[in-house]
Amino acid sequence: MTPLSRILYVEDQADIRIVARMALVKRGGLDVCMCASGAEALAAAPQFAPQLLLLDVMMPGMDGPATLAALRALPGTAVTPAVFLTGKVDGSQQAACLALGAIAIIAKPFNAMTLADYVRAIWARHEAGSRT
Repeated sequence: MTPLSRILYVEDQADIRIVARMALVKRGGLDVCMCASGAEALAAAPQFAPQLLLLDVMMPGMDGPATLAALRALPGTAVTPAVFLTGKVDGSQQAACLALGAIAIIAKPFNAMTLADYVRAIWARHEAGSRT
């Protein structure tokens, strides 16, 4: 199994990006490219070459689903696994996110103390499933 090291995180709220950076980079030891918008993510993704995409669902302008669709059009992220983060974790929202190709949904607010471990567990499940 390939260990997870590079994550592209797209979140429009600065305070959530700060908490996520502490959780994933400082606590989790991951290399994370933080983007404040879908447009920033599209500009950063080709050079950063993420292993995993973490996308906020509700963002102004280009929302998470639109950002994922645009990232899917880029050769380097066409098949990169994606996880959505959302404050609306009802069944229809989850089904919609999974239908777009997300491998998981993380509820917001998330636990900063366990976020990195949770993301690694999602990655491990995905890696194990893609081998069968």
